[in-house]
Amino acid sequence: MNHAALAREFVRNDSRAHWHDETLWFVRAKRDKAAETLPEWETLRECASQIKAHTVAHLAELLEQFEREATRRGAVVHWARNAAEHNEIVLGLLQERQVRRLVKSKSMLTEECHLNPFLERHGIEVVDTDLGERIVQLAGEAPSHIVLPAIHQKKEDVGRIFHEFLGTEAGATDPNYLAEAARQHLREKFLAAEAGLTGVNFAIAETGGIVVCTNEGNADLGASLPKLHIACMGLEKLIPRTEHLGVFLRLLARSATGQPITAYTSHFHGPKPGGELHIVLVDNGRTDILASDEFRRSLYCIRCGACMNTCPVFRRSGGHSYETSVPGPIGSILAPTRNAGEYYTLPHACSLCGSCTDVCPVKIDLHHQLLTWRRELAHRGLLSRPKRWAMRAASVVFQHPALYRALGSVARVVVPRLPRFLVYNRLNSWGRQRELPEFPAQSFRQQFRARRHEQQ
Repeated sequence: MNHAALAREFVRNDSRAHWHDETLWFVRAKRDKAAETLPEWETLRECASQIKAHTVAHLAELLEQFEREATRRGAVVHWARNAAEHNEIVLGLLQERQVRRLVKSKSMLTEECHLNPFLERHGIEVVDTDLGERIVQLAGEAPSHIVLPAIHQKKEDVGRIFHEFLGTEAGATDPNYLAEAARQHLREKFLAAEAGLTGVNFAIAETGGIVVCTNEGNADLGASLPKLHIACMGLEKLIPRTEHLGVFLRLLARSATGQPITAYTSHFHGPKPGGELHIVLVDNGRTDILASDEFRRSLYCIRCGACMNTCPVFRRSGGHSYETSVPGPIGSILAPTRNAGEYYTLPHACSLCGSCTDVCPVKIDLHHQLLTWRRELAHRGLLSRPKRWAMRAASVVFQHPALYRALGSVARVVVPRLPRFLVYNRLNSWGRQRELPEFPAQSFRQQFRARRHEQQ
């Protein structure tokens, strides 16, 4: 995949790209207002970070404790080393019970494992019940954002999709009308479902319970109506004790959408009477990240999406340009860990502004890790030739101050006089979507000397 090439497709529609940028910035601004209502916000972030650090340091024993407690409460715990094992476990559970219709709440893990197409190839109907996920499922797309999966679709797009698949009036754009149509459509799917699958926001080692947060209550319906409930979670979703949950619940919704808390925070401790609860714990490269001193902190992530909402690159290039289930800054760290050769362009989809680090509720040093990935990719020989040549040239210039000053003097005179086509042409990809800043008449050194002279 090539992020720059895919981003170019997104920004080709200029009005949609600007609308996408402004919409996500609106969500980011709501996050800031919500954070300001809590004087203890920074204390909560520090506390969450320390809890996650403790969890990651003791992950093996906490996972064993979680399995022991969940089993004691009647759940069945499965372990999957990778996406293929996860999919086979879910398929086996469904086939053993002759399930043909499955309703599923939002789960980025199942997106990561490509569960939907796998089950559909085996004749099982999978219906995503989160409204945003249902919209993109009907459109034949993947989610473009982990919290707002259809954020790239305008209400006119939703009206067209619903008219085609749900039979709503042509040209309808009223959100209430479209939401009611989706509600009626999904109600039929819930009643017909033979099994429900949910993701997991938090799993508590102390109790063996799992917690699912939604704004639509779809996970509760999906888990409560059928007898079979399957919950799929990555190993990093664990927290040690129930008393830690409040810290994360106060951070999660505020960081994601600016809400004080999600509308539904559902706790599951064992199966319902007469039902079954199966919990699938998935590794899929997470222990490789755990073994890395430089990227281990990315396992702290609670999937709030705050880093995406604030990232200037994500807002202007769209989530699909990352071609991974978790896009944005955190996805640009996680994806190369799974396959550096395929996702080597993602750590470069970053301005290193540090805004993602500033908003992360668990204080992951995202932009530092992205910078580290760039160094790692260079060591693995995964930089393009033009980029390698540019880096070597920059290295030579920065190691020789006299050369740096000489080139600066020449550039201040020559570059402003160059014909525009020499800087902004098809051969210079840097010039696309960018404008050089105005060159100053004097260097910083010259300005500094001039000011000192004036002060004396």
